[in-house]
Amino acid sequence: MKPQDYASHRRHNPLYHFVLVGFVVATLIGSLVNLALSFGNHDRLFGAALIVALSVIAQALCWYARSFALKAQDRAIRAEENFRHYILTGRVLDPRLTLRQIIGLRFASDEEFPELARKAITDNMSEEAIKRAVKNWRADYHRA
Repeated sequence: MKPQDYASHRRHNPLYHFVLVGFVVATLIGSLVNLALSFGNHDRLFGAALIVALSVIAQALCWYARSFALKAQDRAIRAEENFRHYILTGRVLDPRLTLRQIIGLRFASDEEFPELARKAITDNMSEEAIKRAVKNWRADYHRA
């Protein structure tokens, strides 16, 4: 696997992010056009409305399937990084750190992690600023 760094750490699954989402969006648009064309024909109106409803449901399923997986993974990252900080320093992470900051810190090596966590709080660093500040990148190849 190719070494990961700030420039290459984002991950897209082409089948999900481009193909599936593209088809779901196209289906929703097509179903709305079909519904608009069906207003003059009462025989088609009920079927067209059902297709729109199913398209909206498919859109919601795509959205929530992704968001639920990411929420679960974010919780795991928070627990893992809190445990890592405890192992390295004997203290849990400062509760002032936001989840986004903790997610950015997961890429820091053990050597720079405690100091970068302190700096993230004192300088109110964003997730992106934290990632850019990492000198020795700790790859995460398992992000959903």
